Amino acid sequence: MDDPTRQPRPTSGTAVWVFALALLAQVPLILNAGYFSHDELQWAALADLSAGPPVALWDWAGLAAFQYRPLTFDLWMRLSRHLFAFPRAFHAVLVAWGAVNAGMLAALARRFGVAAWPAAIGALAFALGPYAVYVHGWVGTLADLIWVSCALLIGLLVVRMPPEAGLLAALASGAITVIALLGKEAAVSIPALLAAAWWFTGRERTWGMALVGSAVVVAVYLALRIDVLLHAPREGAQYAISVANMPLRWVEYQLFPWIPSLLETAPTFARGLTWRVAFATVAWLALLAALWRSAPTWAALFIAGGVAALAPVLGMGGSSNQYAYAFAALTAMVVAAAWSRAPEWGRAIIVAAALLNLWHGVNVMHQIRHVGQVQARFSPALAEAVKESDGPMLRLRMAPNAEQWIFRRLTFKIPRYRGVAIGDRVRLVGDAEPADYLIEADGRLTPLR
Repeated sequence: MDDPTRQPRPTSGTAVWVFALALLAQVPLILNAGYFSHDELQWAALADLSAGPPVALWDWAGLAAFQYRPLTFDLWMRLSRHLFAFPRAFHAVLVAWGAVNAGMLAALARRFGVAAWPAAIGALAFALGPYAVYVHGWVGTLADLIWVSCALLIGLLVVRMPPEAGLLAALASGAITVIALLGKEAAVSIPALLAAAWWFTGRERTWGMALVGSAVVVAVYLALRIDVLLHAPREGAQYAISVANMPLRWVEYQLFPWIPSLLETAPTFARGLTWRVAFATVAWLALLAALWRSAPTWAALFIAGGVAALAPVLGMGGSSNQYAYAFAALTAMVVAAAWSRAPEWGRAIIVAAALLNLWHGVNVMHQIRHVGQVQARFSPALAEAVKESDGPMLRLRMAPNAEQWIFRRLTFKIPRYRGVAIGDRVRLVGDAEPADYLIEADGRLTPLR
């Protein structure tokens, strides 16, 4: 990408260093003592062999399910059975996987002709940015790791193939796209990403054939699944799809990295057009200007490639960090590729963007660790309180300084925890209602009776 007449460059050294540094920088995520949300707790309950007969692994033939992700769910079940009781080991798997993705991204950039330092720093900016840190720190985003790994693998294979290997490129791309789709529906964007690669590499034959192979697979997938994806009952307004949602979703994903105080994308406009939103808008426009000044191609790829990566989720009723994982990878590499031709003021903007991105990623990492520490105290205490309770319902009131969103997630449809049935035996109550326990901000339960 750095030069239209690029020469492939050695990739292994850069990829290994990026992997090692990304892994080291995310040690705080590995050392997280708990979990982030209800998804992990629900899957742990589903995988709990002590609760009864072993639960069958995922139905690979269930094409009528709204979320048909058999590869993800099967792998998640297996990991939960063996690692849920050891959160640090579970987190180590996801962080290492994310570091591999960062190494693959650096290797792909090098194969496109990006110099070693920009490729490495760009890949690290991706891995340590707010979107990727969220994915690597939350077990519930396993599907995103799978499909983005597949997209990167397609790129690494195709970029090495000579023009006469077009059929091989199509077959490899199609086969890997099948795997990606078994991981998550968002993999339908892989042909769009390949189309962007084909166009911006000068319409090379191997990229065109890879596009064809992937597009055929996605077309078959959509023929089988489009009615379910558009009309099946779904849980939560965030899964409702409408074309009217697309402009706001697109803007949210562009501006979120520039607002370091936010943990998640959804509240970007929760307080309206604040000074933070105004700053993020100006900063985003400045980065786009720097890319344009480097070469209009980079600005075009930043926009078009970003839309390709986000296409399946732009119509959704709500935004979420993990949906922008591929978007973060692509845009980080576009910015890295633009570095060599950027003027001094453009490089200053790129450096500022990288530092702000890192700051935001550190904030997200800190907050994910904080939630994990709270969960590590709260869930065992809750299970013990339920076990000791004589009544049919355990009522919990939150302390004034407790973060309500954390405890609402950690009590949302949790069938059991460590063998203790919870289900509908727990209710969060208001300040004026009688309660059995007070939830402290750090997750401890204080008896009120």
